[in-house]
Amino acid sequence: MVRAFYLAYAAICYAIFFATFLYLIAFVGNLPIVDPTVDFAREAPPGQAVLIDIVLIALFGIQHSAMARPGFKAAWTRIVPAPIERSTYVLLASLALVLLMLFWHELTAPVWTVTNPVGAAVLWAFFGLGWLIVLTSTFLINHFELFGLQQAWFALRERAAAPPVLRQPFFYRFVRHPLYAGFFLAFWATPAMTAGHLLLAAGLSLYMLIAIRFEERDLIDVFGEAYVSYRRRVGMLVPRIGGGP
Repeated sequence: MVRAFYLAYAAICYAIFFATFLYLIAFVGNLPIVDPTVDFAREAPPGQAVLIDIVLIALFGIQHSAMARPGFKAAWTRIVPAPIERSTYVLLASLALVLLMLFWHELTAPVWTVTNPVGAAVLWAFFGLGWLIVLTSTFLINHFELFGLQQAWFALRERAAAPPVLRQPFFYRFVRHPLYAGFFLAFWATPAMTAGHLLLAAGLSLYMLIAIRFEERDLIDVFGEAYVSYRRRVGMLVPRIGGGP
């Protein structure tokens, strides 16, 4: 019964994550199917809005990165059972993102506006491509392990997870972090960039660059020289031309 509860809990956490992910796409793209969005949100004087938005980005970044560190996981699993540790992380990360979107304050001053239909269409295409790369990248590694479902399923089946293996499927042959690369595209590709959208894109981009450093340190601890060699050969976010250092 306990293991069945773990699987049900993991499924609920996954459903919350996926709904949050879909909302984020609409939020960043200012799609009229949701409210609020990055440019149609709460109002406040510009200085206050900037401060609140920076705090929201920082809260998301701290939660998302700190809870992913091995040291935190080791302590956290003394409280949360190991089969649902990842699902709980996914749930809290989703809630931090929901908090960011619900309490985001708009800053509508224009930064750039592309009125040319072809140019705007190209930017929307990159926006969609970014989200597609993000989702595809999760399946290239292990989507269900990444979001906690596999751990709960293995616990139900009393099955141990296989040792981690360094693989480089598809996108990972060309860039080490295609998931983050997809997010960069999705956050920056817009025909109408406002100050608020710029703040969101810049803040989350800075967070991702910091997170990559911590993540790569952990990957070196797990895979050793194999990951060091991979890092020498493959670019971080864009393909490396010529394969140099």
